[in-house]
Amino acid sequence: EMKDPPLANAELAVMELLWDETRMSARQIRERLYPNATKAQHGTVQRLLQRLEDKGYVARDATLPVLFFSAAISRREYAGSQLESLAAKLTGGSLAPLITHFIEQKKISREDIEQIRAILDEQHEEGEQS
Repeated sequence: EMKDPPLANAELAVMELLWDETRMSARQIRERLYPNATKAQHGTVQRLLQRLEDKGYVARDATLPVLFFSAAISRREYAGSQLESLAAKLTGGSLAPLITHFIEQKKISREDIEQIRAILDEQHEEGEQS
């Protein structure tokens, strides 16, 4: 059972907006996704938001006169969970082959590597303290 099911393209488009904007009304989302929206697309956005809410990706704030929606999961959390499920499928759950591939294919920048090195050093120090 996957913790965070992968998002369909239309759902991901909604999440991309919410990750960038913090919170939006259904109308704002519709205007950004479908600038010349028809009645049908109005329903589409409502259904997308409902599905995302059911999956635990979107939270609604009903305290204001207009209903606002916000992302309940960060872009990083979503990416992380997708990467884990990909590793489970492709490499028996090990991330090392994926990371090695990205490094060998020059898909990881020097800055990324520095950042990873800093995280590893931090983890290592915490491990020695405990």
